[in-house]
Amino acid sequence: MNNLQWLDEVKFNEQGLIPAIAQHHQTGRILMVAWMNREALQLTAEKMQGVYFSRSRNKLWFKGEESGHFQTVYEIRLDCDADVIVLQIEQHGGIACHTGRESCFYRKLTATGWEIVDAQLKDPNAIYGEKPSSNPHTIAMNSSNAQAEQVEVLGYLGKMMAERKAADPDSSYVAKLYHKGLNKILEKIGEESIETIIAAKDFKSEACEDHKNDLIYEVADLWFHTIVMLGYFELDVQLVLNELARRQGLSGLVEKANRDH
Repeated sequence: MNNLQWLDEVKFNEQGLIPAIAQHHQTGRILMVAWMNREALQLTAEKMQGVYFSRSRNKLWFKGEESGHFQTVYEIRLDCDADVIVLQIEQHGGIACHTGRESCFYRKLTATGWEIVDAQLKDPNAIYGEKPSSNPHTIAMNSSNAQAEQVEVLGYLGKMMAERKAADPDSSYVAKLYHKGLNKILEKIGEESIETIIAAKDFKSEACEDHKNDLIYEVADLWFHTIVMLGYFELDVQLVLNELARRQGLSGLVEKANRDH
């Protein structure tokens, strides 16, 4: 953005900071809250990547610079008092919390006190012991551990679908899809397939960074909605992973011939 007048409308506090809430752009779940100064907010808007300000270290930090769990920003909103930011984001790696969980809000108040209700997806020692890539779209290529993490994310999404299936339709995007039924889910898969094809053609005609990112995002949306469909039939994502593993080392022509017979 060349015109920065929009920044002047933001009400930073006496320390020059504003709280920023990161929310999953599809499920609506609150993943984390952090602080931004003017520069962090400007960089977030320019790069469409989560950039925050660390009060303890007194410096800017790109979410994922140590963990590899970068955030792609889809939308930035400002509240009515202009003193709180909400980011609609995609959390790479599926982990926003430094404890190795999807969300920093993993404790729920019960009659006996604060209860941990979200499972730890990865040991923090394993997360911060690895050197992350500078590119969020190539993290999975850097090590076998990172590749395994991506498989864990797919498995986690499968488990999440089972939880959302029985949830209130107004509680999340996925729950609403399940409430509307199979035809609506298939309609979304059709839409995402078309958008993926268009993004691929755009990338072929002009191999620029924006078109590359568009293609990646559309494929992610397509995968996501096919996992929703599997959840509708109560089919585990692991079954698909097992099938892909079975095909390793098997010629595509041979595999197709086996299916045809």
